Amino acid sequence: QVQLVESGGGLVQAGGSLRLSCAASGRTFSSYVMGWFRQAPGKEREFVVGITRRGGRREYADSVKGRFTISRDNAKNTVYLQMNSLKPEDTAVYYCAACVVRDTIATSDRSYDYWGQGTQVTVSS
Repeated sequence: QVQLVESGGGLVQAGGSLRLSCAASGRTFSSYVMGWFRQAPGKEREFVVGITRRGGRREYADSVKGRFTISRDNAKNTVYLQMNSLKPEDTAVYYCAACVVRDTIATSDRSYDYWGQGTQVTVSS
């Protein structure tokens, strides 16, 4: 069983920055592909970004390219999401997720096995 705990959400003005963290339990964090998803009110959950086990490859949704950066520290069992130039449309609950089966980045939430509880990000205009 893997437990994921997100932190770092909050309220920020448009153009501002936030850094989300996701801490994982267990000793096999380095074997998980990690992803960030988000869900805005009334919308489907959508893929934001993913990172492979050793961080060698990242994949970003078009809507966040150039503004968001994912990174991971396997020694700390933590994945990060640095969000810059935030826009009101980035407002959502952000979830981290772990995929334990593959070492490729899936954009479908059905490919992920474990999920955090989510952290709210609100961007005011």
